[in-house]
Amino acid sequence: MDIPPIAVHASTQANNYSLDRIKFLDAIGVKRIVLARELSLSEISVVRDNTRCELESFVYGALCVSLSGQCYMSLVSGGRSANRGCCAQPCRNLYSLKDGRGNIISKERHLLSLKDMNRMAFVPELIKAGVTSFKIEGRLKDEHYVKNITAYFRKALDQELEKHSAFRKASSGQTSLLFNPDPEKTFHRGSTDYLLTGKRGSIALPETSKSTGKPVGRVVEAAHGYIRIKGSEELHNNDGLVFFDKQNVLRGLKVNKIEGEMIFIGKTPLMPQKGTAVYRNYDHEFLKSLRKDKSLRKIKVSLEISFKGDNSLLVRAVDEDAIAVENEYHQSFQPAQKGQFAAGNIQKQLSKSGPTPFYTDRVTINWEFPVFVPSSLLNKCRQEILHKLEQERLSFFRPVPYELPASDAIFPYEKLDFTFNVSNKLARRFYKRHGVRQIDKALEIVMPSGEIVVMTTKHCLKFELGLCVNEQKITDRGRLNEPLFLYNKDGIYKLRFNCKECFMHVIRV
Repeated sequence: MDIPPIAVHASTQANNYSLDRIKFLDAIGVKRIVLARELSLSEISVVRDNTRCELESFVYGALCVSLSGQCYMSLVSGGRSANRGCCAQPCRNLYSLKDGRGNIISKERHLLSLKDMNRMAFVPELIKAGVTSFKIEGRLKDEHYVKNITAYFRKALDQELEKHSAFRKASSGQTSLLFNPDPEKTFHRGSTDYLLTGKRGSIALPETSKSTGKPVGRVVEAAHGYIRIKGSEELHNNDGLVFFDKQNVLRGLKVNKIEGEMIFIGKTPLMPQKGTAVYRNYDHEFLKSLRKDKSLRKIKVSLEISFKGDNSLLVRAVDEDAIAVENEYHQSFQPAQKGQFAAGNIQKQLSKSGPTPFYTDRVTINWEFPVFVPSSLLNKCRQEILHKLEQERLSFFRPVPYELPASDAIFPYEKLDFTFNVSNKLARRFYKRHGVRQIDKALEIVMPSGEIVVMTTKHCLKFELGLCVNEQKITDRGRLNEPLFLYNKDGIYKLRFNCKECFMHVIRV
């Protein structure tokens, strides 16, 4: 497009899964590529070895079950396009599964709903693999989730920065956290690293698509109106608890009050039985502390005050980016009767930073002999030097135009089907300029009849059923009568399995 020379980032919606497409984006000058969630550490390392651009990786949050940019289920089932930011999240709905003979294999479960991603344990490995930016999913999340999870990763990144002097942050400032972040205390569906190590493991949560929260223990007694739980978590009035009943349906409880070990529950149609695992998905005290939290991110600055004789002083400020300013003041000063008190007052007044974007890390006093400086003058000096430093920082900011190269790179495919999402003349012109000869229109433009692949996913229902041909030898007796069909009140979908590349395709029939 004919736009100012700005840096272009390739969203994960560009389906940045295959190396050839990623290398093409790098060749045409894309500054940052948001990698597909499905890539493993080794695959990310290969991408790093073959590209020059910045790489961004998801590290936390809700998972799209489909390859990003390759899901049309919301569009086909309800007219809301995921590729246009309008996904209705049909993957979180209940589905049943039947085989080719009509036998029901699984009934009314959240068969396409995945756990949430949490790659905290792999932050060092992701950095080593070449990732320079970490992405947290936050669609429809509230402010408590945002504060909790960003703080959770802020701590981890700061620890890595302290370990490696060669690393540097992309922006200035130090965050002072006044609470202890815990991802299980805000919206939480369980955790998976999601294929990062190359091992599949348990990535699905078919029992529910709602927040399960944090495990708090097991029921040791359930009576009329109250329960007792054995666990290590302290519960509070107004907490929200959940448990799975015998049918694996998630049930909720509200804590009315706590007396010793007795947890009195509000009116509920069903109480948990003895031995049932209980989770807290609403932590009243934690959320209250987040609402009151005053954690701040500020730029570290050192102040130095130097006296020249008894009639002038120089104030100098240097921030963490080595930007420095100074002011000189001419005024007569009287020797201090109590040198320690005079020094303490200077430290106290200059250490204040108030609503400025700075916090004072250190105050240095240079003098031949202690002098008395009025607090009013010290406050004036501090306010003026910090304002001057802020203006100096702004003057250092110069947007650098990002020139895209005049690239003649050839797109790796000559023919594009609807999965490339070409829906306007600019996109069509772009692909033709890079060697594409045949371009089908996006589904949002033309909806063909017949079978359509509406989802391509690494989540495999055969694997979930213990029938993965790549994981174990399946006898004819253990094989399913294919094709399999996924269905609910909104529609029916046929499943096709590409076991060689480990994909499941969901097809509208």
